Order: sequence, then C-alpha cells, then structure tokens
Amino acid sequence: MLAETLRLAVQAIFRNALRSALTMLGIVIGVASVIAMVTVGRGSTEQVASDVRKLGTNVAIVVPGQGAMRGGPHVGTAPMFTLRINDAVEAGVAAVAVSAPISQTRERAIFGSANRMTEVVGTDNRYFEAARWQVAAGRLFEEGEVRAGRTLCILGETLRQALFGSGDPVGATIRIGALSCRVIGLLRSKGASTFGADQDDFVILPLAAFQRRIAGNSDVQTLYVSIREGAAVDAAREEITRLMRELRRIGPGEDDDFEVLDTRQFATMLTGITGILTGLLSAVAAVSLLVGGIGIMNIMLVSVTERTREIGIRLAIGAQARDVLAQFLIEAIILSMLGGVVGILAGLGLGLAGARMLSVPFAPDPLTVLVSFGFSALVGIIFGFFPARRAARMDPIEALRHE
Repeated sequence: MLAETLRLAVQAIFRNALRSALTMLGIVIGVASVIAMVTVGRGSTEQVASDVRKLGTNVAIVVPGQGAMRGGPHVGTAPMFTLRINDAVEAGVAAVAVSAPISQTRERAIFGSANRMTEVVGTDNRYFEAARWQVAAGRLFEEGEVRAGRTLCILGETLRQALFGSGDPVGATIRIGALSCRVIGLLRSKGASTFGADQDDFVILPLAAFQRRIAGNSDVQTLYVSIREGAAVDAAREEITRLMRELRRIGPGEDDDFEVLDTRQFATMLTGITGILTGLLSAVAAVSLLVGGIGIMNIMLVSVTERTREIGIRLAIGAQARDVLAQFLIEAIILSMLGGVVGILAGLGLGLAGARMLSVPFAPDPLTVLVSFGFSALVGIIFGFFPARRAARMDPIEALRHE
C-alpha cells in the first residue's frame, strides 16, 4: 500500500512538473541561502584564525586609548607614545623579546609615471623581527641609518608591482609625498588578510626619518611587542600594563589611557563579528523556508480542489481516509525534500563561489547541511498536513458531484 501511495504521489508531482518546480523554489532558495551563508561565514572564521597565526601567538600590541580597537573612551585624546616608552617596555619586561615602535600614515608613492596611495610606516629593524618579515631582495636598515634618519625605504610586494611592475626596485629612488627616498629592500609577500586587506601594500622608512620628514613630530603610535617563546602571554600583558601605568604616571584608581592587546583577542573579536554576521544573514535566509512552506500549502490546497472528483472516486471504491491523507502528505514531503536536495547543491555551489570571490577557505558545515535538509522535510510535513487532512475529510458523494 505504501508503494502504491508513493507511486501515485510521484505521478501527481510529475503530471504538473512546472508547477511542482515553482512550488519547490521557495525551499530551494531558503536552503541554498542558509548553506551558502554558513559556508562563507565558516571560511571567513578559518581565514581569521590563519591570519592571526601568521602574526604569531606571542605578540602583544599596545595602543593609546582604552578600547581603541572598539572606539572606546580616550580614543583620539590619549597622548601618543614615545621611543623612550617603547625602549623602556623592551628593557623593563623580562618576557619581552623585542618591542618595535611604529608610526604610520597614508601618502602617495611615485616612481616615474606610476603612483599609488599606500601605507607609510616608520619603524626600525625590531619590527621585522617581531612581525616575522623576511627580505625577498636587498637588505634591511643598518643601525646607523636608523639613528641618523636616512631617507631609505623598504617596499611591500603590492607597492613594488604598482610602481615597478616585474622590475627590481632595489637601488631606485621613489617619492613618498614630497620626500625622495632610495629603495634598499623588498619584503616577501604575505598576501591578503581577513576581509581582503592587503598586507603587502606599504613602504617602510626608518622611524627618525618618518618623524622628521613626514609626521613632523616624535610620536610613536603603536608598540608591536614580541613575547619570548615559552613565556606566559597573560602574565606578560599584566607586566606590560603595570610598567605602562608607571611610565604614563597613571595613579591608583585612574583608568588606563592605553590598551594592551594580544593576537588571541584579535581572533576572538574578529571571529565574534563573523559569527554574528553569519547568524543574522542565515536567520534572514531561513525565512525563505517558511515562505516556501506557505507556497507548498497553497499549491497543495489548489491541487486538492482540482482533484476533488479523483478523491471522491478513491473514497467511493474503498480507499480509507488515511490513504488519501498519506497520498497528499507524501506529495508535500517529496516536494519539500526535492527542494531541499536542490537547495543543498545550489548552496554548496554558491558557497564555493563566494569563498573564491572573498579568497577564504571553502568550509561547508555537514551539520548545517543535514539540519537544512531535515528542516525542509519538516516544512513539507507541517504545511502539507492541512491540505492532506482536508482531502481525507471529504464526503465521497459531495466530491463525486464536484465539477
């Protein structure tokens, strides 16, 4: 009996193939959207973790202002750091391997007829050690060049391509704003970071040259601190915080006007953002499943009305009400499950396309796929039940009179 019911349900679906396909469309869109959103969100999360691993698990970043990364108090009003503070952190905290002073701005770099707006960074050789940058060509700064503030520079790969194409930049002279500087090195590429930010689009100058010739002050905007291998990062952060309060003359009970962050906090913050966005978008996409379910119920009600005489004949020749109920309910479930299968395939395809477009890993979630398929079947059961019950409750005599 079940096999016969299935056969009748499938026949009814393929008898009106176009209408059945349009009925499934809401389910297809809902399932595909949820799977695509979750897949891209998981890929973005994995990319965040990968980018943080590139920075290292033993890096702390000290910035002026409490809550600076989230727009908190004192941002823009807290005094900048100085080179003396940076050196005091490096010398005064045993867990610190190196502390690199960093100041930066954006300027236009020019070589011949080529130009590009880029990040201009002022620092010293400690930054290359802390950030694990390696030289692809040329060399790093010499200590005397850093102290003297020589107008020398080291390029990132993106800026090299913009200014020199495939040529060798070492030895050439470029302009950064109104400043001329000689290129002495090229750094190895690190590629795009999370959300597509280009990690290679910059030029690095000695800090003294940056301060005198570009910034016009002695400010240090950021301390990039490398923690020694094996040292406890949390303990190092606490020690850095204690020393910074002394150096900044912050009294007991007063709020810090700086913040010490480590890469784990960046990872938590960024993955939290991607998780929230993925959840919101998936919730919006899931509404399409409800719309699809309403579409199934609407079409099944139309189908019941169209096939009233058929229902009356089946009931008149001995079919039980439960048989009619099962037939229409199975039709609704098959429609929703077919929509779920097509939606899964479409969602995985869209997820793959989105991952490639955003340059993040393709990371489908098997649990999401299973839940989406199960939910599509549940939609068929819920929204198919009422039309099926209506068909099963028909009076055979009244149904046979129906024109």
